[in-house]
Parts: sequence; C-alpha cells; structure tokens
Amino acid sequence: MTDVKWTEQHIPDQGGRVAIVTGANTGLGFETARMLAEHGATVVLAVRDVEKGKRAAARIRGDVTVQALDLTSLDSVRAAAADLRAAHPHIDLLINNAGVMYTPKKTTADGFELQFGTNHLGHFALTGLLLDRLLPVPGSRVVTVSSTGHRIRAAIHFDDLQWERSYSRTGAYGQSKLANLLFTYELQRRLAPHGTTMAVAAHPGLSNTELLRNTPAALRVPVSRLAPLLTQSPAMGALPTLRAATDPAVTGGQYYGPGGRGEIRGYPKQVESSAASHDETVMHRLWTVSEELTGVSFPVGRAATAS
Repeated sequence: MTDVKWTEQHIPDQGGRVAIVTGANTGLGFETARMLAEHGATVVLAVRDVEKGKRAAARIRGDVTVQALDLTSLDSVRAAAADLRAAHPHIDLLINNAGVMYTPKKTTADGFELQFGTNHLGHFALTGLLLDRLLPVPGSRVVTVSSTGHRIRAAIHFDDLQWERSYSRTGAYGQSKLANLLFTYELQRRLAPHGTTMAVAAHPGLSNTELLRNTPAALRVPVSRLAPLLTQSPAMGALPTLRAATDPAVTGGQYYGPGGRGEIRGYPKQVESSAASHDETVMHRLWTVSEELTGVSFPVGRAATAS
C-alpha cells in the first residue's frame, strides 16, 4: 500500500487534549504547536525565553499558554514540571522538540556537555517527572524529535559522555540524537505493559530553522546559499512530529521522517533508524546512567523480557 501524502489536513480533531511542546517559540516547535492548537488542543509552549514564547503564542489561534523551561538546568526542569503538574491533571501529548545543534564546547548548569544535556538529559528528566500525568490517559504519547544526525559519527561514549577529553561538535550532536532514539525505544518497551501511553520518535529532515546557526564557520556560507534548495519549510519539517503525535495508526516505538530521497524532504512516513539505535544493551545502560545523572526515576520499570 502506497503511503499517503500526509499533511496538516490529516490531523484528527485534538479537542480536549493537552499538549506540551518544548522549544515552541520558533521553527519546528512553533509549527507543531500552531497546528495542534488550530486542531483544538490546549497547547503549552515550554520555552526558555518567556517573552519570545508570549510573542509566539500571540500568533497562534487557540488555547495556548507559555511555561518557562530551560533544559540546560535540572532545577528549571523540575520547577517547570511542578508548574505543569499543578496546572494539568492529565497530559495527552509531551513533545520533546527543543534542541541545540553543532554548538561550540559548552556545559549546562549541571556540568553536562551542552548538546547531550539539552537534547537528551533535559528531556529525559522532564519526561520522567511528567509521565504519571500521561499514564492514565488512553492514547497519550511522548514524541521525541531526533535527527538523521543520529547516524553521523554517532555512538554513546560511556567512557567520556561529557566530551571532557576531546570535543567534536558533530560527534556530540550525533551522540545526543542517537540517545533520543535509544530513550524512545526503551521507554516504549517500559510503557507497553501499561497499554495507555506510547513513545514515538520523529525527525524533520533538513529544515530551514535556527538550528543551522551553529554550522561550522567553513560551511556557513555554502549552507546559507544551498539552504533554500536543499531544505524544507519548518511547517513541512514539523509534519513527521505531528504524524507521530496524532496519527491513529501509530502503535508505539515507530520513527517518522520525510519520505523523499535521503529523508531530507517530503511528506512524513515511517522510516528506519540505525542498527545502533536498537542495541538493547546500550539502551539499558544509557537509561541507568541517565537516571543517575538527572536524579529522576520513572514510574515504569524495565520490562521483564526484551521483545
């Protein structure tokens, strides 16, 4: 069966659903939040810059609020989770969208390498702190945005997770995006016995967003010139995330991305991730390390048997 050209028009009615979207003041996150709100969801823009979040919210039709969230600080993640738990007895969608890419060597407030700390550990902690608000809700989903970068120089460097010995901005990004997938697949394994909440992953292909601002200097001019030809709009780039979040056919543990050549552009469909992203030994070890680093434990245990 040929996959449909899945568009915004395929999003089912989201009335009565509560969706939290991280990094929603611009780019992919903004478009994800906009489309969910315009289809009836109550949407929370979870953003680092509240003023930018308010300006973004003003551009969206629907029930939209703003929540301060700085994923580079576990204190901020905990405070945001407390606020969200107080405001929302149930949550239908948690969309872990925010991210940084190819940043110079920096650390988070807690001493984590910036890309790993923001893209993986911050979202790992947020998900763990909010999960009991999703578990009672049939059809609830945790959608985590990864990247084709999970294949590029990507491994989980357990001997130097924070890149203290040497630093590669490409390798660190690849590690963080591989971690997003390992987290999703292990979370789905743990959620499956509960039968209510699913974990799904998505990637936007190559989208023309602010993430490109940290492209290495030597590539900045060529990338800026080629971007209009190679990339797709944030609205198109958001569609894999929206399909993962709303398509009734999703069963959990899938990965969605653009359907065009090389998964760079195109309408969203189910795609395959690397063999490394399915390594169960690495999956379990990363989960344990992530709990230790963040101090966050999940209300779902490891499944007794691997599928």
